[in-house]
Amino acid sequence: MVRIKRFCLVFLFVILSISLFGCKKESSDALVLRIYNWEDYIDEGLDDDGEKVGTSVMEDWAEDYYNRTGKKVEVIYNTFETNEYMLNVLKTGSEHYDLVCPSDYFIQKMISENMLEKLDYNDEEGYKYITNFNDYGSPYIKNIFNSHETKNKETEEELNWSYYAIPYMWGTIGFTYRMDEVETEDVQTWNILWNNKYAKRSTAKNSIHDTYVAGVMYVYQDELNDLKDKYENDLITLEEYNTRIDEIMNDFSDETLEKVEKALIEMKDNFYGFEVDNGKTDILGGTIAINLAWSGDAVYSMDTAEESDVYLGFEVPLEGSNVFFDGWVMPKGANTELAQDFLNFLCLPATASRNMEYIGYTSVVAGDEIWELINDWYSAEDDEEYDEVDLSYFFEGTISEDYLTDGKAIIYVSSENRGRQFDAQYPSPETLSRCAIMKDFGEQNDAVIILWENVKCGEIGGWLWAGLGMLITVISLFVYYEIYLYKKKNRHKKN
Repeated sequence: MVRIKRFCLVFLFVILSISLFGCKKESSDALVLRIYNWEDYIDEGLDDDGEKVGTSVMEDWAEDYYNRTGKKVEVIYNTFETNEYMLNVLKTGSEHYDLVCPSDYFIQKMISENMLEKLDYNDEEGYKYITNFNDYGSPYIKNIFNSHETKNKETEEELNWSYYAIPYMWGTIGFTYRMDEVETEDVQTWNILWNNKYAKRSTAKNSIHDTYVAGVMYVYQDELNDLKDKYENDLITLEEYNTRIDEIMNDFSDETLEKVEKALIEMKDNFYGFEVDNGKTDILGGTIAINLAWSGDAVYSMDTAEESDVYLGFEVPLEGSNVFFDGWVMPKGANTELAQDFLNFLCLPATASRNMEYIGYTSVVAGDEIWELINDWYSAEDDEEYDEVDLSYFFEGTISEDYLTDGKAIIYVSSENRGRQFDAQYPSPETLSRCAIMKDFGEQNDAVIILWENVKCGEIGGWLWAGLGMLITVISLFVYYEIYLYKKKNRHKKN
């Protein structure tokens, strides 16, 4: 009997060993790419109701990869709603990803904290595996990446952004506004959020990074306007002008934080409220008339409004603003071979055009397919008045000569469409000259969080403090009454 038990145990051990070995072998042979992205930020092959109507970009890449290599790959695709949540997931190690798409200031944060794998990049030749970005990436965006560095907190080494991230979508922050209610001149300045003329008719982002831009540009508007005058009168160079705007926007000194906090608290008394995503729809129904918006959301609002014969505009304030981008990075431990192959597929103009049309934001990739797409969207009809716009700063060296006019990337935009979708997607070099990238708060992060808490508490402060005051009064009266009854009862006992 003992021998039978021993035999059974040995047999079971052998079976389990074979099973485990088999599972391990199968797992090692399987290729898996794990992607973490913003919601609704890539073509998933879905219609407006979320129904499957076609293949996703991920599925098409997997098929393309199989055709090229003979290897099957599974794509696990998940989404997040905020940079903070995404970073927490990565830091806790609850999920592992090969590709993540954070915003610019979080890319900087992740570089500084040594959280990312390096892309295969050569200073002279560019990306080794993401050759499509070498060929079709916008010159303007490339210049940003090649000229910016972030310090590694551990080694103190200055690290170039191009070593760690591939930009994906980009844009500016400005104001979407109802053209029948708001004067264009009024919305060309950050003062609009403090302007009593539009009391309770505007919103700001429920995001300290984006709303900080509004506060700091408002606080230093006199200096910014003075810089603008000097630049336009050739008293300072473009580089000097842009550098100073960058310094002002990214001033997180205690003195500036105090000024910005005060300004934002004052702003709250005048505006409708903070929002993250609903502002782009609130403006459609007329709940608000002015929405501090990312340019991609502005395009969505303008497109949707036109279906109801409502016309919205978009303006980047003259004092200056934020130019932003979201980009792909590889967290530590990523499958860098698969990740970079997928990124190369994303940087094909045909894929970029597809994603751009699907989500409404502006791709950092140029090329023929993107040029054809925006001409289809924005070129004037034969009988329309038009403006001649040179987009060479963005498309130079990426499109066929057949599309060039005297060697330049010229598009003839309907005059009626200026200051709207086209300018939101492709701001002029003049507009971009007064824009800068918002950076990570760095060592002042805790101080900024306190600032934001103080500002947000004020958002509910009026009625909250009134309610607390009433509650305290009621409790005090109740306690007083109980004490009164107790004393009265004790007096009767003594008598």
